Formats: sequence, C-alpha cells, structure tokens
Amino acid sequence: MTDGRGIGTGLDDEGYFIREGSLERVSARFAPVVAELGARLAQHFGPDRLHSSYLYGSIPRGTAVAGVSDLDALLALRDEPTDDDRAAARAVEAGLDADFWQINGAELLLFGVDRLLSEPERHDLAWFVACLCTPLDGPDLAARLPRYRPTSLLARETNGDLFRSLPGLRERAAAAATEAERTRLTRGVARRLVRTGFTLVMPRWGGWTSDLAQSAEVFGHYYPAHAEQMRSAARAARTPEAYPGLLDELLAGLAPWLAEEYLAVHGAKAPRP
Repeated sequence: MTDGRGIGTGLDDEGYFIREGSLERVSARFAPVVAELGARLAQHFGPDRLHSSYLYGSIPRGTAVAGVSDLDALLALRDEPTDDDRAAARAVEAGLDADFWQINGAELLLFGVDRLLSEPERHDLAWFVACLCTPLDGPDLAARLPRYRPTSLLARETNGDLFRSLPGLRERAAAAATEAERTRLTRGVARRLVRTGFTLVMPRWGGWTSDLAQSAEVFGHYYPAHAEQMRSAARAARTPEAYPGLLDELLAGLAPWLAEEYLAVHGAKAPRP
C-alpha cells in the first residue's frame, strides 16, 4: 500500500497550507451558477448584512462533475446570523438547485465575522476560511488570519468532536423514513468519516488533500485493518445511492472506533458555545 502522495501534499516549501481553489479554476459549465450565486446573495443580503462570501468544495477546485457535485458557499455576515438570514439562505439554496441542472443541491454556511475571527475558532472555522475557501466577494478575512501547518492541534479542533455527534447521527439514521433521507444522511456521514479519518493521520502524513479517495488511501496506510471500510465510505460519499445498507454499518463499526481513536491520538475538540 502506498501512502497516497500521488497528487501532491497541499503545502508550500515551508510546510504551510496552500490555499485551495480559485475562481480561475471554476469550469465554464459551472461559471453561470457561480455568477448567479453572487447576484442572488447581493439581492437577499446586501452590503449591510454581508461582509464577504466564499466558495469551497469541488467547484472552485475545478474537480466538480456536472449533475453530481453540489454548490458550497460560506457567508461571513457583519454580525451573527438571524432567522431572517437563514431563511434567505434557504431561499437562495432552493432557487439555485431548481434553476441549474449542473448542481445536485446547494449549501450556504452562515457565520458572523466576529465568530470567524475569534480565538476559539482559530484552528477550526478560521483555518477553513483561510485555507479551504475561495474569496467570491468582499474583503478577504484570510488577510487577518495566520498561516497554518497540519498539526495535532488543527486535527483536534477541526474533527475532534465525532464522539459528541455519534448519538445524534444514530438518532437521525433511525428516524430516516424515506430512501432519499437515508441517501442524504449516508453521503453526509460518509464524508465526515473520511475527513475525520484523514485528519487523524494528517500530522503524521505531513500534508493536506480534499480528495476523498486519496484521503482514504492516506488513512489506510496508517490503519490497514480499517482501510477497506474507509474506502467504502469514500465511495459512498460520492454515490451514496449505490450503498443503501452502508449507513448502519458505518455508524455501528467504523464511526465509534474512529471516535475513540481520535480522542486517544489528538484529544477532544474544545466545546463551542
């Protein structure tokens, strides 16, 4: 088994994260979606509410697949999001998903600027903005943030809370009444487990990747006994409908082991308010 280094390690020569994505990497097929996102954000929020906006995920990385990939964006609001802000975000999500066949759903994350720049979020949301988000509009918050390395602290503060989430994820799986609900949950759980598995070994590997297949291979290099489970999770994260029984298997097997191992290696993520 290789250590998964076939497509680079995402760091510069000094060992700092290279920021993922750029607007130049957005393919022609997705460019109209991104342009319309910007227009609708301006319409629903405006400069009094919206400080800056960012893309993240496969579209700004240039790896999105039309009809399969979703549109992911983060909005930094001038203060904490309100119920009206959340309703506006849901309206933008639904409208874009209905109007553009290129995307399989849209998700807008909402945070206040003060929270994004706060000390508790320095190695979580702030790192996410500085390293994994592509500026779309407004002043880039990354200019006010430090550079980051793939440390155990970063691992702990990004994904060291799986143990807290497991009871709720099991409840959601038990309550899922339709195949569509289980498919969505399978995709979300699979993505989270692959991300968590990768960051578990990230400091030892000494690099970064957002590619789920490579993440599973990197993880498997250090934990070969669980490698095939993680590969299955990576496949399900891409095509969850093809793995109808995997959700329960992941929540009963890989997830609790991973949560326990994460605590042993990196410790628990600091609770947030």
